This record gives sequence, structure tokens and C-alpha cells, in this order.
Amino acid sequence: MNFKIEPIADKVFGAVVSNIVLAELDDATFAELYRAFLDHGFLVFPEQFLSEQQNIEFGRRFGELEFGALPLANQHCNDDGEFKQMIDVDTQRMRTNIGNEAWHTDSTYWPVSSKCALLSAVKVPEQGGQTELADMRAGFATLPEELRLRVETLSAFHSTEYSQANDLGDFPQRDKSSIYHGEAYLRPLVKTHPETGIQNLFIGRHAFGIPGLEREESRLLLQTLLEHVVNEPRRVYQHQWRAGDLLVWDNRALLHRACPYDYSQPRVLIGTRVAGELSSELAYYPDDPRAQAGREALALELDILRAQGRHGS
Repeated sequence: MNFKIEPIADKVFGAVVSNIVLAELDDATFAELYRAFLDHGFLVFPEQFLSEQQNIEFGRRFGELEFGALPLANQHCNDDGEFKQMIDVDTQRMRTNIGNEAWHTDSTYWPVSSKCALLSAVKVPEQGGQTELADMRAGFATLPEELRLRVETLSAFHSTEYSQANDLGDFPQRDKSSIYHGEAYLRPLVKTHPETGIQNLFIGRHAFGIPGLEREESRLLLQTLLEHVVNEPRRVYQHQWRAGDLLVWDNRALLHRACPYDYSQPRVLIGTRVAGELSSELAYYPDDPRAQAGREALALELDILRAQGRHGS
């Protein structure tokens, strides 16, 4: 294929790939794309219109899937495969979607965090609903030296129960099979990418409770790091979806978030998430003795958020 990879103008990361049909990739072409993926952090593929099975097949080229072709939508999928009935905005499903409008990286709240993620657009709202990405590699590289040396030795717990309570005031019912499972996993604030060797910050809405710091100091530091990453326009990209677009990004190096929109308008994306390799993305499993510290930190944090009046909405 005579495809073209064009870096995104005025950004330190990202590229658009054109003149390519992802459903017809050979191994040599994918190898080139994968090198570009590692270099740029994310790739945009306009007008692909992949089926669910094609999304799964493309995702599997990156590694073992955490899940494949999962509807990330505000409409229910009918038995015929059509998305029609709107999902009530007050349901937990939509509350979780709205929570994802804050900066995060995927699956840090599971024992094994994600390698990368893919989104394909089926329906998009007239306004809003974009997906934004931010480069934590450039964020770390531009930290003041004193702050960079400080965070290199620190870690934070990650939990969706924390982020949902902190950001939306929600305290979802706990279920071991859901993302609200009562565990919190300790991960370093600075990550060395397992394939490129480049260091980057590893933060986002799920991160809290830096061991060794007082609560307010921890919250301030995490907010300072996040603002440093996303307040420089060259480190942030906003993708304006069009039906058929596919976006793939490296969860090990980038933050992302959805942008608000009119929730009465359909927004249907198909998500495929690639699991991380155990050698680099495993924190620990729930039966590991280290897991107890995460449970205790999460319980304490949720008690504080409840006491502050965040009782849901």
C-alpha cells in the first residue's frame, strides 16, 4: 500500500494515516504502522468504516485483547445490531461515560493496565463529543528539574471508585466483576515505556493517595502534574470525529478524555482495548499481600469524600 503518514501540525505527537485500507493490511504494512504508533503515540485513520469483527482483527495485531468491539455509546444496541434507544443520562452506564470526560489512561484500576486502545466512530453528535489526547512523554521531559527528580521516586494508587466519587460524587455499588471492585493498584508516577525506553508521567483521574505524602499535598502534586501536561497546546490534540474514523493511542504514554456534548444526541463509538504485557503493566493481583494497602487507602479516601458531602447525584 502506498500509504502516507503525516505528523499533526503544531503538535509534539500524533499523525494521520491516509491512503490505506485497514481491513486489507499485510504484515509488512502493519510493521510500518506499528513503528509509527510507537514514535507518534497515536494514529488517526480517516474513513475506515470497520465492522466489529474488523475492529477486533486490527486490535489483535497489537496484542492480546482486554475486550473487543465493545459499544461505547449512549444508545442501546438492538438485536439487529442497530443503535436506537437512548440510554438515560442518570444510569450508572452514562454516569461512567461522563466520568471519562476527565483526563485518564485506561485500565490502571485493574491489576494489568492497558497497552493501547482503539475507537471507531459509528455515530457522532452535531457538536462536542470529541476525544482529546495529551502527551505525558513531553510533559515529563519539560518538568522543572527539581520536580522531575521528586516525582521519579513516588507512586500513586489507582481506582475508578475514587475517580467516580471525586469527579462526580458517585459511589457505585461494588461488584468484583466490574470496574468498581474495591481494589486500588499502586503505580509509579514516572513510567519507562517498555518498547521505546522513553520516560513519561503516568497520572490521570484514577490516581490518588501518594504514599509518604499528606492527603492535600498528594492531591496538589497530582493536579500540578496534570495541569503541566495539558496546559501546553502543543501537547494536546482534539479529534473531531467523523463517522468511519478510527483512532488508536498508546495508553502507556498518553492521557485521553471525551469532551461533553448534548447527551440527547447519539454518540456511538466502538472500543477495542489491548491488554498490557505482564512484564511492564502488572501492578499486583488482589491476592498479593501488597493489595491490602490499596484497599485501606481507598476506603479512607472514600470516607473522606463522603464526609465532604459528595453523596452522588
